[in-house]
Amino acid sequence: MARLDGQLTGLAGEFFVAAELLRRGLQVSVTFGNAKAIDLFANEPLTNRTFTIQVKALRRKTYFPISADKIRKAHVYVFVLLNKPPTPPEYFIVPGNDLADHADKFGKWFKDYKKFPGIHPKDLEEYRDGWELFMGDGPR
Repeated sequence: MARLDGQLTGLAGEFFVAAELLRRGLQVSVTFGNAKAIDLFANEPLTNRTFTIQVKALRRKTYFPISADKIRKAHVYVFVLLNKPPTPPEYFIVPGNDLADHADKFGKWFKDYKKFPGIHPKDLEEYRDGWELFMGDGPR
C-alpha cells in the first residue's frame, strides 16, 4: 500500500500543478508516466514558449526525494507540498539550471548525500509561488 500512496501523491501533485498552470492561461498536457523524466508539458500561448516540467510532491513537510546528478537544466522543477485538507498546497518553482548550477544552496542532502538525496522545503523558500517563470517572457 505504501507504493500506491506514493503514486497517488505523485499524481495529486501533477494535477495540482497542471490546474495552476491552466488557471494562468497555459496549455498543459499530463504525460501519465509515458515520458519518464517529464511529468507535464506546458505552452505559454502568447510567446509560444514550451516548458518541460518535473513535479515532486509530498503529503507532509519532509525531504523531496531528488538527486543533484539527475537534474536536467532545461526542465522546470515544481515542488508541491500537498498538506492536509483544508490547508492548500504550497508550490516552489525552480528552474533546472538553478538546481544544477547552484546545488550548494539546496542543502547538503541534495548535493552530497548519495543514499537518499533530497531537498527540504525550507531550502526552496525563495522559489515559493514563482509562477511568473511561466508567464510572458519571464526568466529562462
